[in-house]
Amino acid sequence: MEDLYKYERELYDKGVNFIGGVDEVGRGPLIGSVVTACVVLPRDFKLEGLTDSKKLSEKKRNYFYDIIMKEALAVGIGEVLEKEIDELNIYEATKKAMGMAIDNVRKQIDLDYVLIDAMPLELDIPTMSIIKGDAKSISIAAASVIAKVTRDREMYELDKKYPMYDLAHNKGYPTKRHIEAIEKYGITKYHRLSYKPVMLYKDKINEGDCVVNE
Repeated sequence: MEDLYKYERELYDKGVNFIGGVDEVGRGPLIGSVVTACVVLPRDFKLEGLTDSKKLSEKKRNYFYDIIMKEALAVGIGEVLEKEIDELNIYEATKKAMGMAIDNVRKQIDLDYVLIDAMPLELDIPTMSIIKGDAKSISIAAASVIAKVTRDREMYELDKKYPMYDLAHNKGYPTKRHIEAIEKYGITKYHRLSYKPVMLYKDKINEGDCVVNE
């Protein structure tokens, strides 16, 4: 099994005090924002079973979310909406959202070091980008859970307004049912116009509700 405390332990041994783990959710969906989280855990934090949020059941993610929110020294959320994703591109939008999450943490605590899942960031404090970091670092794993649960809850709210897209189940990803709904009903103002196949229907947007083309 992966030692999720390895990176944090090595940094603590070097005298680092407050380590932020950063991860994102929502680079692939056709709709909604990209959400990031930065989480600073106590040095003695232990949570058996915590790992990459994609490997956890929804019930387990929600359970871990509550524990992390209660026990973390600081939690910051960063979010870039669909319109800005279209303007920047998803890579730059993700970097911006990560910076926002980190800034929100630094308003709460004097952050010393940042561990990031894969993406390189230029900050005025030391950072380390770790490939598949959400399965290798307890801090990044915690951030992945916070980001995932936060974005999923946003999709549940959108699903109430636009049930035909099945967002409660696909979370905005391009499933067969989601794409078929776009072809049938058009798109909402929350869809990402720079993404295929959404861009094919960019002239069929209604700012108040989805367009029905029947």
